[in-house]
Amino acid sequence: MAQTSRKPNGIPNGIEVDERLLLEARDLKLDVSQAAAEGIARAVKAEKERLWKIENAEAIKAENDYIEKHGLPLAKYRLW
Repeated sequence: MAQTSRKPNGIPNGIEVDERLLLEARDLKLDVSQAAAEGIARAVKAEKERLWKIENAEAIKAENDYIEKHGLPLAKYRLW
């Protein structure tokens, strides 16, 4: 297993990854660092969206209830 080291700011700079997966990525000539960074960015974005939905669930429900009862605001001006 790869050893995880830490930078001076306390953030880990070594990530443990299954060796077979790394070998496959190497065979496919993938940039593992870039792929890891992109994967982490997607995971962070998804978690922020999930938390936002939880934090705003009451307002979202209220808006949906209003639209269900009254229809879309300015709906008469829609062209479709």
